[in-house]
Amino acid sequence: MDTLRSLECFVRAVELGSLSAVAREQHTTQSNISKVVAALEADLGVRLLERSTASLSPTVPGRRFYERARGVLEEYADAVADVRGETAAASGLLRINAPVALGQFCLNAYVQDFLRQYPAIEVELILNDRMADLVEEGVDIAVRLGSDLPPNVIARRIGASPRLLVAAPSYLKTHGTPQTPVQLGEHEYIRFAWLSSGDTLELSDGEQNVTVATHGRYRVNNALAIRDTLAAGGGIGLCPEWLVHDLLAQRKLRRVLRGWQGPAQELHLLYPSRRYLPHRVRLMLDYLQQRFAAQAGF
Repeated sequence: MDTLRSLECFVRAVELGSLSAVAREQHTTQSNISKVVAALEADLGVRLLERSTASLSPTVPGRRFYERARGVLEEYADAVADVRGETAAASGLLRINAPVALGQFCLNAYVQDFLRQYPAIEVELILNDRMADLVEEGVDIAVRLGSDLPPNVIARRIGASPRLLVAAPSYLKTHGTPQTPVQLGEHEYIRFAWLSSGDTLELSDGEQNVTVATHGRYRVNNALAIRDTLAAGGGIGLCPEWLVHDLLAQRKLRRVLRGWQGPAQELHLLYPSRRYLPHRVRLMLDYLQQRFAAQAGF
């Protein structure tokens, strides 16, 4: 049990970035935690942590050892939970990374329901629109939109959302409704900033594909801001259905060029390509797949 405690102290030190934080978590002193980690380093003959007055971080061997040690602790915890019953197996910390808009629009509510089902599980939900390094950042599950996925991860495709051209009735009343894709170039087009496609737009009616030039004076790097701008009558936009299905149902937005769509936006769950997945991770993967399958717009 001393070895398991040593591994636990080291793993939590890496995750929390502080020996004092580990001490507070385990209701002991920083000196005791420091002695445990130092004894582990002496036993291995390898320095695992770089310490300074301002920070603590794993060495290169320490980072490799952290990944293996974390897996050992998770397997041990699940083995103990297995003999105690299935309910006990659903415990521990889950780190999830997701895009900002999808997190706010869907995922935050999903996680709250999940936590009510599994009171021994903790969730840390990080919302940002960059692609996280799952191993480096200790992420258990990343929820990603799009088909451009990183290497060295397992990707589970769980759905796709059609991209629809939409605009507010007020905008269409003032500026008219385009009748052909080419006429989109005569309108204010609201798009996501930093798109590699720039001001061009790919559309399909199921039989033919076209690429049209668009024009817009406003670009923004947040999907919820695009949604709000379109609802306020700012222009025409191409949005995944999950983002605007409710506004379409409420008639606050209308379909434009109903027969045409953009490429569907794919949805994936990513997790590290390691042999062992903790029970809580498997539970969350299955839960998210079920929830997104029932989400309007996917």
